[in-house]
Amino acid sequence: MPTTDHAPHRAPAASTAPALDLEARMAAVDAAMTVRLQLAGLALDVDTQAPAEPLDLEQTITGPVTLPDPPEPPYPTPAAATLQRAARRLRDGGWCRGALVDAEGARCLYGALHAEAPTARAESDALAVLLDAIRRHWPDAETVPDANDHRIGSWRVAVRLLDQAAALADARGL
Repeated sequence: MPTTDHAPHRAPAASTAPALDLEARMAAVDAAMTVRLQLAGLALDVDTQAPAEPLDLEQTITGPVTLPDPPEPPYPTPAAATLQRAARRLRDGGWCRGALVDAEGARCLYGALHAEAPTARAESDALAVLLDAIRRHWPDAETVPDANDHRIGSWRVAVRLLDQAAALADARGL
């Protein structure tokens, strides 16, 4: 149950400081206004201060910063890890058609797998799973090089296929 205070209201005690005369009050107001005007003048000086040297907007304004994707944790199985590394190689080094490695160092799907495979067995398993992943999109694809040269339109598609194949290989325990 709420309680209420029934004590009588008391007026505040009278101030014991002597009352200021008109001259003292005007001097106090003048001092306060002087301080406020000095602060406002300082703020105006700061706000309107020209920079020491002209601002070069080309050096100041830059485009959006693209940060590299954090590396994904490696797959524990050899074929899946090979496919994952091949995807990273294409993402970083470039993708090409018609050659294992082009003049700039870009690689095709098979070239990336071949470069990243630690063993012939891992390479063979990775190629088989990659062909399965490719055939999910293009059922009539005959080989990985055929799909690389005639079906895939961009490096993003090639990397996505390798990522899908890596997940498929991991699910299969390869």
